This record gives sequence, structure tokens and C-alpha cells, in this order.
Amino acid sequence: MYRVGIDLGGTNIVVGITDEKNNIIARASRKTNAPRAAELIFDDMAAAVKDAMDSRGLTNADIISIGVGTPGSVNKELELIEFANNLGFDNVPAYKLLRDRTGVKNVYFDNDANCAALGEAVAGCGQGVKNFVMITLGTGVGSGLIVNGKLVTGLNYAAGEMGHTVIVFNGLQCNCGRRGCWEKYSSATALISQTKDAMRLDPYSLMWDEVGGDYTRVSGRTAFRAADKGDVTAKKVVSRYISYLACGVSNLINIFQPEILCVGGGIGNEKENLLAPLRKIVASEIYSIHAKKQTKIMSATLGNDAGIIGAALLDE
Repeated sequence: MYRVGIDLGGTNIVVGITDEKNNIIARASRKTNAPRAAELIFDDMAAAVKDAMDSRGLTNADIISIGVGTPGSVNKELELIEFANNLGFDNVPAYKLLRDRTGVKNVYFDNDANCAALGEAVAGCGQGVKNFVMITLGTGVGSGLIVNGKLVTGLNYAAGEMGHTVIVFNGLQCNCGRRGCWEKYSSATALISQTKDAMRLDPYSLMWDEVGGDYTRVSGRTAFRAADKGDVTAKKVVSRYISYLACGVSNLINIFQPEILCVGGGIGNEKENLLAPLRKIVASEIYSIHAKKQTKIMSATLGNDAGIIGAALLDE
């Protein structure tokens, strides 16, 4: 028997079918093309599930459940995606839409960062620990919290939205409605914006060479690559970005004291270029600075598969 995990993102719908050992044995994907009607997005989700099943000759009789990691907040009692600003979802009857389109009765939804955290906790860098936090640095800053071996979901199943905690009072406007949210300073989107701002002020920066002089090609890697080559402006961009990231990470450690804090997402792929300076700043800012046991800050090991595996593991 198999489980289906779906990573529903603002850009792509990625489907994976997992076996009893959490190995992904089939994959399929479609473009999300958000924002658009939820019904159309769910049509493509169901089509991608069928593509993955067909690739291995599977039928619904072989599938235990379908789990979906989605941006935003999920109300499991009412079976709704209550709010997902990056998808344009507002009180979408997600469970019914997916059941109707796939014919699979057992469907589950949770926040995408929660799914990534669950995947890493069970099959990745968090194996064997009870208190674990994962952050994902992508379009936004996602986070998933596992305390005493269980996902923390809270009153409205929306706990763990650490990207929408404020680190700069009255700072940049966030699309969640608040100002100064952590994700406005520490997401890949934020880093791209910070990189472009610096490039505008320094026409001689190696960051221009990294993108072939094409401003539209700036990515989360641009400043890191130019900094590796010694570019002073790029080094300043990277240093400032990591300082913002360290502020939020220190807050997380002060609140939850996890055994492991795992960093994933696109910017997480920078590995030690990101984590070595991050650890240094965090070590000087956390309240438990003198404690013998310290949170280990590590890179995610499952990459983009974490959200798929975690979604497939959902059972409530």
C-alpha cells in the first residue's frame, strides 16, 4: 500500500507517492498558475495525482491516503483552507474538492512548512529528537514546530507562522497585513529585493556579472556567488541578510529551545555559506548562551522532498 504526498506551492504542484519506508516511488507535477480559481488548481492537483499513479500502474485501491502541504492555515474541523495569501485562497473547501476529484476518501491537509518539518523529523535531519524546528527560506519564511514528538498546530491549526512575527517594528509592509514581518527580511524574495537595491547603488558590483547584466535574472544565489568572489557590496548584502535571519532564529530558540533547528528552502541550499555565520550571530544572541546543551542549527537533508514525504505522513 502507498501514500500520496502533495506539495502545493505558489508556482508548482508537486506529487509524490511514497512506500512504507517513506521512499518516493513515483512523481508528477503541474503548474499552479496562482492566483486563479481554487477549483482549477484542484483539477490540476488531481490530474497530477493520476499521472503519478499511472506511471506505476496504481489504482485507488493501492492508496491509503492523500496528504497535502499548503501555504497558509488549515481548519481541520471544518475541512477548509481558511487563508493562503500566496494562493489567493479564502475559506476554500479543500477536503471536498480533493475527494471529489480523486475518489480517495482519506485526504488530509496541513501547512506546507509543517509538512516539511514532519518529513525532516521522520526521515531527515531531525530523526531521533523530540523537539525540532524547521524553517524554510523560499517565497516566504515558513516554519514547522515539533514539541515532544508532535506537530504544534494550536487553536486554529495555524500555530508556527513564525514568518509573520515582527522583527522590525512598523517596518516593510507584508502581504499578511502586518508591517515588519520576518519574511519581509529573511525570505528568498526579500534577499532578491535586497540584492537588487544594492545593485542599483553599485553599477560595478560583480553581482551584475553574475546575472549577465540582466536585472531580471537576480536570484537568491546572486549575492552569495558574488560574495564568494570577494565583491564588497555583495558581502554587505549577505551579511545584512544573515543578521535579519539570525534575529528570527534567535527568537525561535529562545521560545522553543529545540534540540535541532533545521534550515531548508532555496536559500537553505547555501549550506555552510549561510549556516556558519548564522550560528556565530545566534550564539551571541540567545538567552541560553551559557547553557551546556545548545540547539544544533543544521541544513535540511531531504531538499524539496521533505514537504512531499511529510504530507504523505499526515493522518489527521
